Amino acid sequence: MRVLLVHPSALMYSEIFLRLEPLGLERVASALLADGHEVRLVDLQVYRKSELERQVAEFRPEAVGFSLSYLANVPEVVDLSKWVKTVLPEALVFVGGHSVSFVAEQVLEHAEGAIDVVLKGEGETGAPALLAAAPDRALTEVPGAVTVDGPGRPPQMMHSLDDHLPARHLGGRRNKYFIGVMDPAASIEFTRGCPWDCSFCSAWTFYGRSYRRLSPEAAVEDMARIAEPGVFIVDDVAFIKAEEGDEIARQLERRHIRKQYYLETRCDVLLRNEEVFRRWRRLGLNYMFLGLEALDEEGLTAFRKRTTPQVNNKALEVARSLGLSVAINIIADPDWDEARFAFVREWAMSVPEIVNITVQTPYPGTETWLTEARRLTTLDYRLFDVQHAVLPTRLPLDRFYMELVRTQAVLARKHLGVAALAKTSGIIARQLLHGQTNFARMIWKFNQVYNADRQYADHLREPRYLLPPAAETATKPPDQQDRKELYVHVPSGRRP
Repeated sequence: MRVLLVHPSALMYSEIFLRLEPLGLERVASALLADGHEVRLVDLQVYRKSELERQVAEFRPEAVGFSLSYLANVPEVVDLSKWVKTVLPEALVFVGGHSVSFVAEQVLEHAEGAIDVVLKGEGETGAPALLAAAPDRALTEVPGAVTVDGPGRPPQMMHSLDDHLPARHLGGRRNKYFIGVMDPAASIEFTRGCPWDCSFCSAWTFYGRSYRRLSPEAAVEDMARIAEPGVFIVDDVAFIKAEEGDEIARQLERRHIRKQYYLETRCDVLLRNEEVFRRWRRLGLNYMFLGLEALDEEGLTAFRKRTTPQVNNKALEVARSLGLSVAINIIADPDWDEARFAFVREWAMSVPEIVNITVQTPYPGTETWLTEARRLTTLDYRLFDVQHAVLPTRLPLDRFYMELVRTQAVLARKHLGVAALAKTSGIIARQLLHGQTNFARMIWKFNQVYNADRQYADHLREPRYLLPPAAETATKPPDQQDRKELYVHVPSGRRP
């Protein structure tokens, strides 16, 4: 079967800080290729819609699959699905991904028949099964499939993450993917899932609080296939188990594979497994992201981070001692006033780390959706991008954005201002010599993208599609048993 896979356009922060290859879609493509399908992939982060139109006209796909991992992309994917159905009315149109797994029925309703199936859960299992069932239209027999007739069988996890390594050759324009100064940068996955249960996160609810890993051999084999000099390790928490990170490092050393690495981890994991991070530093680890989320005990407890300010500060000291460039995230509470924004700016300027500010946002699939969604001031999907305030703000909304953008601008100047650019001028020069312009462009685009008037005006746009309203009874965190009702995957047992 001829299959066209489509990733939607970049979101707001992707215009500035990072633009990552569609790794999940590349793995789905690999699974479909293994089943004998003819597959093409269009990433609208790096191509215009005209490329999608060209592929549809020339390739005439029998099935079109959209990746929908971010809520803010829902309107675009629904509209593109409707367009595909007008051009190829007989094509099977399906949608899968992280966020759509939590709002499958609502997206089908928005599509008004243009989307045949939403696949919940992992696409490497769901997509091949769907295409196998398509000739007989036995769609509800597919694990994870949801149609207008309702959900079918529950989704199934991959038997092994070693299967179906990414089909990176399908994408094109790989020089458009970057993260910060790592330009260009590929992405790689060593593990899936997260054993922690932060209240604002849906990673643990999607995977049923399971934690799985590639074998070191498969991880290193995938790394060996990457041509880019920079690699972003996309694991939710890198090197939870020191022995696993050590073994991958050992095999990379043996094969003389050396890259520049960027990864994300937790402060307590860094402290517990400091030696493995030290080993990866020698191997090329230059950049690390630490999700502090809050600066005080109260905020950390509210987010259920299961850490303390003392642990976080100690982790920052360790990261500095390793010589790493560290980025940290702070979640802005809509209840912040001018004084709180000023305090955060002062603190952020006092530390050497890059500080990112995101806005507290309840998402379907998270506990905060259950506890906060009744307070939402908007149900417009496009505003659920952690850059807009969707809960009531203490300050007038326009003033909240002025303080938010002011804080982001101050922090950006700290690392992208004239003095900071002197330190990165050599990096930029080398990138430009190789035709890489992503990092250089982002420096000049900041004020265009992060603009208080623009963000406020986004609330005034007429929405075409709205998130489902929260249940009236959703007022308090669920107990341990009820929390399992949030799971997309219900693991049958512990997997390696």
